[in-house]
Amino acid sequence: MEKLSLYNTLSRKKELFVPIHKDHVGMYVCGPTVYGNAHLGHARPAITFDLLFRYLLHIGYKVRYVRNITDVGHLVNDADEGEDKVAKKAKVEELEPMEIVQIYTLSYRKNMGQLNVLPPSIEPTASGHIIEQIEAVKKMIASGFAYETNGSVYFDVETYAKKHLYGILSGRKIEDLYTNTRDLDGQEEKKSGLDFALWKKALPEHIMRWPSPWGIGFPGWHTECTAMSTKYLGEKFDIHGGGLDLLFPHHEAEIAQGVACFGHNTVNYWIHNNMITINGQKMGKSLGNFIQLDEFFTGSHPMLEKAYSPMTIRFFMLQAHYRSPLDFSNEALQAAEKGLERLMNAMTLLSGLKTAASSSIDVEKLKEDCYEALNDDLNSPILIAHLFDGARMINSVNDGNATITPDDLLKLQQLYKEMVVDVLGIQQTSDGDSGAKNELFGKMVEMLLSLRQEAKLRKDWATSDQIRNNLTALGFEIKDTKEGADWKIKS
Repeated sequence: MEKLSLYNTLSRKKELFVPIHKDHVGMYVCGPTVYGNAHLGHARPAITFDLLFRYLLHIGYKVRYVRNITDVGHLVNDADEGEDKVAKKAKVEELEPMEIVQIYTLSYRKNMGQLNVLPPSIEPTASGHIIEQIEAVKKMIASGFAYETNGSVYFDVETYAKKHLYGILSGRKIEDLYTNTRDLDGQEEKKSGLDFALWKKALPEHIMRWPSPWGIGFPGWHTECTAMSTKYLGEKFDIHGGGLDLLFPHHEAEIAQGVACFGHNTVNYWIHNNMITINGQKMGKSLGNFIQLDEFFTGSHPMLEKAYSPMTIRFFMLQAHYRSPLDFSNEALQAAEKGLERLMNAMTLLSGLKTAASSSIDVEKLKEDCYEALNDDLNSPILIAHLFDGARMINSVNDGNATITPDDLLKLQQLYKEMVVDVLGIQQTSDGDSGAKNELFGKMVEMLLSLRQEAKLRKDWATSDQIRNNLTALGFEIKDTKEGADWKIKS
């Protein structure tokens, strides 16, 4: 096995990865809350942990990779108040909550497939594990770290902090948390503003509800991951991951819940990917820079100069270390697109290189450098830099300025197949430049909408309606605006 070093958020340092079982790795990653189409923020953790999953498989481990689907319990206010995000969307769309879950789970999986993200070994849902969550809450009450009040159950942070370090993951001190915690309406039933919900009593208007020993209610957002991770990976497992935004309070709460349930930490390595900005700004609908993955692939968002293929998005993300912040811009994406094309062209040349009696390039050193980069906390940008060095070697051999033996050529072909395709997950598309095709596709839709707008200005309502109806029938959703019309592909 390769000696893989991973940065453990818990210890705040790189550690040599040693799995609990010799050849079997248990990995749990927090998946999406499914109440909308997948956006750019969903792509980074998916690609980060896909890289880790692929590399662990590549170096010989068996991996049970669990990535959950949150379909209940995630409220619009992380302070245990407000509507359930899925239920709120269901009311807006006038659908059943589980219809919303099905629509957006399928949409998420479609986008992940486009990005060539491997499916996890198990993809459990919170609503499918209510019994396990109730049992976990019972354990926390029995251990003295949770209490029931008025049909809801809360984790007692103050009691826990007297025996264990609360803040061990995030580095926050409990006295500072007291200072920064403000009283909110509806929080009177908690002993402290630091306490978080394990089970919430369902008010009459709450449409997602289940029976429990404490009455009709629904699980807290943090409860699901403790219940599902330990169900499928055991009371002690190797890796738990997710975005940096989950570090506190979600993952901090999970550590406390695990200790309350089992008397010890359940996770050996905590791994977090950093966040994404767009043109230096945090993503947000109010800023107009909230870009869905489908919009990237079709170029339909007004901030995008063109469409970008899924492999361009994936390659761009891998060009930055997963722990570094990542800023998206059209310029950066177009640079990544050109870099990806150079790498793919070099791989194409590999199949037709002429061999010689001796090699003037060092394939073995290139291979060592590639593995050294991956073993250093999955340093994908350094790996890609080495692959570009290799691309220059390939071009040099192709141009007759360097030589390679048949044996070295086979080694180089195998290295690029393993590093680019198997580990980085970059696909060589057989249909040419999919980004260019998507861009043309988006321009054609914009042209039709422009013709429709001209028809409306002429008060040619028949032509305007015909264009709209035809686009709708083809699967497009058209929304008229003051400036003209916005469009997207229906999920």
